[in-house]
Amino acid sequence: MSNEFVAALQNRSLDELILFHKSDLHSHAGRSGKVDYIAKWANVNIDKPPNKFDSISHMQTWYNENIKKHCSGFTGQLKRWEAGFVQASMDNITVLSMSFSNSEINFVGGMESFINILKSYNETFAPKTLFLPELTFDRACNVNNECGKLEEILSYNYFKSIDVCCDEFAQPIKNFIPLYKKAKEQSLRLKAHIGEFGTADDVMEAVEELELDEVHHGIAAAKSEFVMNWLSRHKIQLNICPTSNVMLGIVEDYKYHPIKTLYHAGIPVTVNTDDLLIMNQSISDEYLNLFISDVMTANELDDIRINGLGEKNHY
Repeated sequence: MSNEFVAALQNRSLDELILFHKSDLHSHAGRSGKVDYIAKWANVNIDKPPNKFDSISHMQTWYNENIKKHCSGFTGQLKRWEAGFVQASMDNITVLSMSFSNSEINFVGGMESFINILKSYNETFAPKTLFLPELTFDRACNVNNECGKLEEILSYNYFKSIDVCCDEFAQPIKNFIPLYKKAKEQSLRLKAHIGEFGTADDVMEAVEELELDEVHHGIAAAKSEFVMNWLSRHKIQLNICPTSNVMLGIVEDYKYHPIKTLYHAGIPVTVNTDDLLIMNQSISDEYLNLFISDVMTANELDDIRINGLGEKNHY
């Protein structure tokens, strides 16, 4: 435990919290920086988002109309990636996992160009950050087509983990078994977006079918004592994004967030940003929000911080 981190929370000091090592293990690369960084670069004013979005579709529309229009195209894409590394350095994120889609790889000219860009950004803007690139697939994708592309991508030995995201109900999770089998053969960390909008049973099913190591979100598990106990026994880590859950209306308010229930069930949990460029809450903000809302104690939050920095997350 870090008495200094605990004291920083008790002092409600964001400036102090920024000084401590932290992780961000669930961050979408093109949305991983601070909006002020993009606004300054584009020389525009960007309005704050609504307190809550009606849906993911509403969030995407707001993002396109208020942020992405100022940083689109090749240059804008690179600037958004750059912003993520700048933010990691500013908030002392020493373990960072950012997810990228195959379309983003192709957008910058293929794997060699993609790798060179990201290595340069890591070295230039966040040299003290352990960067763990994650390959993500849309839940609605054609799995057979993606399987055909996966072998070449993995041949570069660059990606450290695999994920499936977006609409949880687009198709059965078992359809992704071939992708995850290939990823496991290459020793990638296996993750998936599950239990954000779905059920506790969906979380358990995905972990079993895809042999997941971690779940992005997974907060629906809090609705089932059986599933929580099962996740705890199997040490399945949940990478939780409190502000995202609140702004998407999944959780009414920070003070009702189930992270405490999951933590006390013995499930390894981490605190993450998800879409920082939209939510505009850093990792330090996330910890402070949970503390101020009296969701968890300072000691509990420090324990979560240390878990995110643990050796198992240095894959």
